[in-house]
Amino acid sequence: MVLTRRAPPKALISLVPMIDVMLILLVFFMVTSTYLNLDMIPALRPSGEMAKPTEASDLRLMIRIQADGSPSLRGAALSRQELDQILAQALAKDPLAQLVILPSGSAPTQALISIMDQSAQAGVQNMRVLRLEARP
Repeated sequence: MVLTRRAPPKALISLVPMIDVMLILLVFFMVTSTYLNLDMIPALRPSGEMAKPTEASDLRLMIRIQADGSPSLRGAALSRQELDQILAQALAKDPLAQLVILPSGSAPTQALISIMDQSAQAGVQNMRVLRLEARP
């Protein structure tokens, strides 16, 4: 009697483990990446300006509100008078200069309102407030 064995099934090459590893790496790099210089974020340009860029809309200032409520520009703390001077200089160069305000998550709301009010009194017409989501 002659018994023949069945040929073992061919091994399947699966891409699922490789895809799992790539997704884990993608999530890891997304979570650990940070913007060191938030002034360079290209999303600050309004969508209306994307269709027709103008030279007058290129001037942007990003004022950060620290946890104690004090404003800062490019890492340097500002007093109310210095902020008024900077806004006046920016508006002299470009009346449609964009002001972006980035409050810290622990900054008091009154500090944001005060800076918005001061900017409006200085004549700023194009103002935005950014909010960063806190990581859990």
